[in-house]
Amino acid sequence: MAGHPTQEPAEGLLRRASAGEDAAFVELYRTYSRPVFTLAVRMLRQREAAEDVLQEVFLELTRALPAYRGDGPFWAWLRRLAVNKVLMRIRAERSRITPGRYDDDAPDAQPHPEDETGRALLARDLGDALDRLPALSRAVVWLHDVEGWTHQEIAAAMGRSTSFSKSQLARAHLKLRGLLEAGAYAASDN
Repeated sequence: MAGHPTQEPAEGLLRRASAGEDAAFVELYRTYSRPVFTLAVRMLRQREAAEDVLQEVFLELTRALPAYRGDGPFWAWLRRLAVNKVLMRIRAERSRITPGRYDDDAPDAQPHPEDETGRALLARDLGDALDRLPALSRAVVWLHDVEGWTHQEIAAAMGRSTSFSKSQLARAHLKLRGLLEAGAYAASDN
């Protein structure tokens, strides 16, 4: 997966960062800031909000790192911390986050997925459609379809039931399908 760190930090680095050594913490930031930012921007679809989440995650890391016991991969632990910060932001700003709009420069014909340009256009259309989903639905889609979280994990992270996660995902998929079909239909009518 893009932005996924390829190796775990050395135990000594985590221990030094946990003890407050600035150089060790800077090294953790250099290694993990990009993947944390990428995760946040993909879930929030807003660069400025993702930058805020990145700062919040690393501020929280200074407090939470001593609690990391090493039971699992550090990146998985940090990713969960980042997802929780994103979800807290979505909850706090749910009424203020508005869906994006389709660009007016849609292609004249439906792109063919096998050519590189077609894949790029489909990716842009999917990104535009994701922008139009409510933030909570977009988060469920991202966590389930991209990050590979189970419905149980999503429900626990959001403080909701498993059926909530399943229904949000099903509704989001239907809406995405409709938006993508409407976009392709509108593009082929020109």
